[in-house]
Amino acid sequence: MLPLYSCYTPIILLLFSCNTLSILPLLSYFVLLHRVPLIKGKSARESLEEQGLWDEYRGKFPFNPTRFDDQSLSVSSEQMTNDADLAYFGVISIGTPPQSFTVIFDTGSSNLWIPSIYCSSAACANHNKFNPGLSSTFKNAGKSLSIQYGTGSMTGFEGFDTVVVGGIPVKNQIFGLSQSEAPFMAHMKADGILGLAYPRLAASQATPVFDNMMTQHLVNKDMFSVYLTRNSEVGSMVTFGGVDPNHYYGQIAWIPLSSQMYWQITVDSVTVNGQIVACNGGCQAIVDTGTSNIVGPQADISSMARAVGAYSANGDNVVNCNSINNMPAMVFHIHGQAFTLPASTYVRQSTYYGCRTGLQSSNSDLWILGDIFIRQYYSIFSRAQNMVGLALAR
Repeated sequence: MLPLYSCYTPIILLLFSCNTLSILPLLSYFVLLHRVPLIKGKSARESLEEQGLWDEYRGKFPFNPTRFDDQSLSVSSEQMTNDADLAYFGVISIGTPPQSFTVIFDTGSSNLWIPSIYCSSAACANHNKFNPGLSSTFKNAGKSLSIQYGTGSMTGFEGFDTVVVGGIPVKNQIFGLSQSEAPFMAHMKADGILGLAYPRLAASQATPVFDNMMTQHLVNKDMFSVYLTRNSEVGSMVTFGGVDPNHYYGQIAWIPLSSQMYWQITVDSVTVNGQIVACNGGCQAIVDTGTSNIVGPQADISSMARAVGAYSANGDNVVNCNSINNMPAMVFHIHGQAFTLPASTYVRQSTYYGCRTGLQSSNSDLWILGDIFIRQYYSIFSRAQNMVGLALAR
């Protein structure tokens, strides 16, 4: 058998130069995984800070992470967050010929929506807008759509078209076309959102994109995975159909879901310096690529902030930038395993506002493990087994 490295050639040549057994791993790697590169750009907060507008913005549009206040959710609307720290975006296309859009790949919601040419809101003026008249495969679904935010809403209607994600053409995908958008969305970097949570969460009973990928047999395995770079603008990735071993170290810890609406798991406790500081007796959390920080009940977040030496100022839990190397780690104990976040992962530094932790409080008992957690732990979302897999990110 030839060494595996000698098979690292174009796939056509593989058939002639390599033993079949050595071809299979490479074919699996190159053919069966569908990757969407994510760009790590400036967040809305970073841009507003540079312009000296952040204080004004957060006064008008205070952060509201409680996308899950109403667990019942009506069939025509859903709750979503207005997170100004989101920084990871990927490109999809919709229609024939394709029209391209940047979207947040959001495991905390289930709908796909983008701005339309029928939107006259200021928030649509600086984003790409879908023109259904230019697509030969577009069909109007005849349904309205409303997505509620903490400080406004997106309203529009739904249609069907071909959506291409990571080279995967998803036919007859239902999606939302905005006709009005909340003012704060003018500052958001992405055009729209592609939800990756369960169908139960979807507004208007829309079928999520990944569900159509599964039913149309477009992925090898009914799972997708997310890798977020810590600092680099490039390298982040959403992988559909499996797991990319280049993005993690060691073993994958598989955690069963406690509910199949969000990617919801049970956290046993949170410790700092070996002492339980939050989630005493267990709590529920969602692994959410559509939230940038760690979000939890106010009392628990305050306890965690005190334990790491942070204090509250202007709505943030701030720390001395010179103290980061001496600050303790936070440890999330999940399904019998410890997931450690060193201070370097949960502290953010701003040129204009100093250093702050990525800890934010909400009025809900449901925790959110956002991008701060996912940057440290490569996250795998298995619909086949209804589990989340976590492994130390490279």
